[in-house]
Amino acid sequence: MRELAILTFVTLDGVMQAPGMAEEDTSGGFSHGGWAANFWPAVMEQVEREAMAQPFDLLFGRKTYELFAGHWPNAPESDHGRKLNDARKYVVTSTLTELNWQNSVAVSGDAAEEITRLKNTEGPLLQVHGSWQLIQALLAAELIDELRLWTFPVVTGNGKRLFDTGTLPSNLELVKSDTTSTGVVMGIYRSAS
Repeated sequence: MRELAILTFVTLDGVMQAPGMAEEDTSGGFSHGGWAANFWPAVMEQVEREAMAQPFDLLFGRKTYELFAGHWPNAPESDHGRKLNDARKYVVTSTLTELNWQNSVAVSGDAAEEITRLKNTEGPLLQVHGSWQLIQALLAAELIDELRLWTFPVVTGNGKRLFDTGTLPSNLELVKSDTTSTGVVMGIYRSAS
């Protein structure tokens, strides 16, 4: 059996929508995209060290998969890009018929059932990057073993929140924390129950 961890960037007010680019996700009229961009160098160094040093497979929702697949296969060569490109990628989708990014596999049907089945297979850690709608389903089904959160000293006021309406109450244990020189706080949490 393998574990599932989410890796997410959030604002101080809990928004995870469109951290990288203005046009990344404007749904709901969100106009604050790119809020994390000024902090990338220190954060990505920490992400590499703390969350991507061990083998992993990726689990994506369709929209985040399309965003990553549109960038990483053609990005300049880097260790980060190589890890993402080489990883097996599971994509929760009911609409995509072709997955052109190498090592990509569609996951269809009931997402909670299919991800439970996937967790019961042999393999490395499953990591979810971004994928707001998928994270909401995983939270509701209590399938997340670890939350790897980077909290940025930014407030957007609105947007898709990590812990949205309907999130089940739970107690978490902080297992590791660190801060970048630019004030971004890393917190790695596991269920305390």
